[in-house]
Amino acid sequence: MLGVRLSAFNLKLDGKPLESVFQSSKVFENGGPYFDLLNVSPREAKRDPRLRESGPLVKFCYGGCNWPLVPKSLFYDYIYYNAVMESIPEDELEALLDYKYFSDIEFNPERSINTQARAVAIVQYVLKKYGTMQVYSPRRFLILHREIVK
Repeated sequence: MLGVRLSAFNLKLDGKPLESVFQSSKVFENGGPYFDLLNVSPREAKRDPRLRESGPLVKFCYGGCNWPLVPKSLFYDYIYYNAVMESIPEDELEALLDYKYFSDIEFNPERSINTQARAVAIVQYVLKKYGTMQVYSPRRFLILHREIVK
């Protein structure tokens, strides 16, 4: 089922679970990034106590680049988009064109700003606009993100 495959716990980025990549990229006032989280399960990465004990989040660090916290969902949406490109053949992604809405049953706006529903809607937008997935540099993705995420 495509919806299950689109989970951040199932998608891969650079061969690692997307959720682990996201958690390992967090940089806090008193620690991080914790790249060792790339070598544990997504659930273990998400529950690592250092993510709650290292002070306020100050940025993300991934691929040798630092990512700001604003726009709020930019970093997550970027790595999600790239994980989809790496993990799911484009002919399977075409099924997304049949949907008008996406939901994320795990999303809690009181605890998080990132949602897989928005991230997959970005994938759908690119497929609809260009007929194929596009490769985006971080700078180009920022431009796209500003266009479509309000």
